[in-house]
Amino acid sequence: MQTKHRFIYADSRNLETIADNSIDLAVTSPPYPMIEMWDKQFSSFIPGLEAMLEESNYSAAFETMHLELDRVWFDLKRVMKQGALACINIGDATRTLNGRFRLFANHARIQSKFFELGFDLLPVILWRKQTNAPNKFMGSGMFPPGAYITLEHEYILIFRKGPKRVFATEEEKKNRRESAYFWEERNSWFSDLWNFKGTRQETTSGELRKRSAAYPFLLPFRLINMFSVYGDTVLDPFSGTGTTAMAAIAAGRNSINYEFESSFYEPVKNRLIQEAPQLSRYNRERIARHLEFVENYQKEKGKLKHLSKHYGFPVMTAQEQDLKLAFVNDINEQEENLFAANYLNDHQVGTYDFSVLPGNEFDNHNQLQLKLF
Repeated sequence: MQTKHRFIYADSRNLETIADNSIDLAVTSPPYPMIEMWDKQFSSFIPGLEAMLEESNYSAAFETMHLELDRVWFDLKRVMKQGALACINIGDATRTLNGRFRLFANHARIQSKFFELGFDLLPVILWRKQTNAPNKFMGSGMFPPGAYITLEHEYILIFRKGPKRVFATEEEKKNRRESAYFWEERNSWFSDLWNFKGTRQETTSGELRKRSAAYPFLLPFRLINMFSVYGDTVLDPFSGTGTTAMAAIAAGRNSINYEFESSFYEPVKNRLIQEAPQLSRYNRERIARHLEFVENYQKEKGKLKHLSKHYGFPVMTAQEQDLKLAFVNDINEQEENLFAANYLNDHQVGTYDFSVLPGNEFDNHNQLQLKLF
């Protein structure tokens, strides 16, 4: 198997290089209107915005910023297939105007626009980032009623274009079965509350991290596995340091990535090449976590009734029997801004060492190894 990952350094308010009805899933985190770190970027292409902010005309500034994001959402609808989903990570913003503390509901403004564009609004996920200290607060401390609720979550908004996706041919149905997730992952991933920290990005410079405000790898990795199948194309209109592309590679999907800042090219290229050997660890960890689930379940409730056809270990449901996971072999640049990810074939996976690596989401688990046959 091979997947392709194209990076386009251009303005995503016009996705002109992408054909109509060609995208299976969009996963992105745009600049957040009314968050101070993004003021300069918005002001660089919105005449008069800087004056609005200086004059504390925040309501007008909020709407003006969103009108520019609306242009992305409008073209996003054009390029998405019928039945495709869009997942947008966004946080609300707070500003103080003339001594009055206010919240600017970015998530509600984006939901309103997608509804206007004809998308189906689906239940949202609250991502609790676990970044704020317990004693952090906003406002007047212990004196009512002047203290304010501390924002410790962001939203993952989910929209669908048109009716549910149909898998009509036998090949499509087989690919969908192989793209399945584990039963216990279904119970965790499809909760409306996600609770994990941001991840370190060792190969990304501090300046790029600041400019990109990248979300953690696990966020797009989950969404891509939840809402697409092998070989699908995932679009990120605000790709930054390439986290969505990395997640798509690990999940065996193709990706198209738009980024306004062309200076991201070299760091993203280096990241793709350097981190390629690490990407298989996420699916290795999924297997290790599943084996631990199986062990605990069978101790408490008895033997599971189904077996994985590819791996031979027990699974909870018949829908998991054809499940296959993708394991990255290498990534190479085929031409400028176009990368190919190659994967281990079934024979190579058959002798693969499934060890849990320390220092990640599953570092509280024992070292587990699985020899496949």
